[in-house]
Amino acid sequence: MNDAIIRLEEVSYRYPDGTSALNNCTLGIHRNRRTAVLGANGAGKTTMFLHLNGIVQPTSGRLFWGNTPLDYSRAGLRKLRSKVGMVFQNPDSQLFSASVREDISFGPMNLGLDISTVRQRVDKALQAVAMAELADKPVHNLSYGQKKRVCIAGVLAMEPEIIVLDEPMAGLDAAMQLELTAVLEKLHGGGITIVIATHDLDFAYGWADQTLVMESGRVLAHGTPDDILLRPEVGETLGATPQVAEIIHSLSLIGIDLRGNGYLPRTKDELVKAITAFAGREDTP
Repeated sequence: MNDAIIRLEEVSYRYPDGTSALNNCTLGIHRNRRTAVLGANGAGKTTMFLHLNGIVQPTSGRLFWGNTPLDYSRAGLRKLRSKVGMVFQNPDSQLFSASVREDISFGPMNLGLDISTVRQRVDKALQAVAMAELADKPVHNLSYGQKKRVCIAGVLAMEPEIIVLDEPMAGLDAAMQLELTAVLEKLHGGGITIVIATHDLDFAYGWADQTLVMESGRVLAHGTPDDILLRPEVGETLGATPQVAEIIHSLSLIGIDLRGNGYLPRTKDELVKAITAFAGREDTP
């Protein structure tokens, strides 16, 4: 936990109406990891994300950037939000400028950067999400998936160290999900720490380096996907286990053991390759 880039320490939060959203929640987000946060609606995922970006402050407990407590002054919050970019579930709640370029420019302009630097950042962000050709298009004319990419570009233009995405795949068809996953992989490859809240257990199992499972405002389990998501108590909380893991277990019952190299497949493509390799073994019946 001490090597986390940002962490919550015994954080509790109550909304003004008295709703308890976080209850002594302790967790850490580690640098350069792909972290998937899972849990039922009301588990506290979105509220935890709002804390990471400083949108809300703990009722009790503390947040740390490295080993330094977060500074909630105006200057401190501006610094935090330049490091932690938040992408909300509904892009229409985040987009408000007339054109794509104008919307992406808003964040870096507020940092007080000169026009030349802002333009460079915006162009770089547009390229990163494959939206350069639509830079001057009105935001309201974009598809839902394109709007999500513009939201990500707006965060990228701030040059954050962490991008936090709340249900980024919600409302996207299969093709758009693949496109967005490719964008996220490109960003992670560039050194950005990515945190995603999702209900898609199979996506989390195949994509994440680290998983956090939340229940009743606290962390039920955290660790690698193949450790955490196969635990019975986690499966009971989430209502399922990853399909790839279920298939591997079923195959093992009929004598097909895919553990030969010590690594279990976590995606459909990896599973197909593992089965093909098993079928080609000389000792296969």
